[in-house]
Amino acid sequence: MKHRLHDVRYLVQLAVLTALLLLLEITGLGYIKTPVLEFTVMQVPVILGAIILGPGAGALLGGVFGLTSFWECFGKSAFGMQLLAIDPWATAVVCIVPRLLMGLCCGLIFRALAAKPRKLLPFAAASLSGALLNTVFFMSALLLFFGATPYLVGLRASLGGKSILGFVAAMVGVQGVLEAVICGVLGTAIAKAVFIAVKKGGNATGEKM
Repeated sequence: MKHRLHDVRYLVQLAVLTALLLLLEITGLGYIKTPVLEFTVMQVPVILGAIILGPGAGALLGGVFGLTSFWECFGKSAFGMQLLAIDPWATAVVCIVPRLLMGLCCGLIFRALAAKPRKLLPFAAASLSGALLNTVFFMSALLLFFGATPYLVGLRASLGGKSILGFVAAMVGVQGVLEAVICGVLGTAIAKAVFIAVKKGGNATGEKM
């Protein structure tokens, strides 16, 4: 009975976080676009799932994040549209796989540090890694699949023919820093509060996290 209750709780929480990701995509709140800056907060629900439900759930939610990112390429993101026109399959891989890996790694990082889950470090490390790994994995996949294409070669030239590291820094820029701050602060605060609340709820029904 306890096992069934745990399974139901897990599926409900996973469904809620999946719905939150889809809601952020539908409303446009997940991908925030301004005339001078574009950034995303889609990492936050993925990080929450990875911390609360584990690496497997983090990977699944990261996959949902990736699918919404791929959907953005169909008329919502100028950069994504360019990649889609070059190679749709490679674009799908670049959008989905890095986010899946990000969710998985966030969960593994939290699990490795969570011997004392009420301490702040596991939550902060997992949350901050969400933004950093999302950037590292995405840029690595982008360069792997599109680095030699005329589009990215031209983009790199327009940035002054920078080195690979310089190009990545120019591409990420303020966006990466902003996402890191959002995930580091917001993700840590929400994840810790929800984790403790869920754990107390599980204990009240005789379950173990």
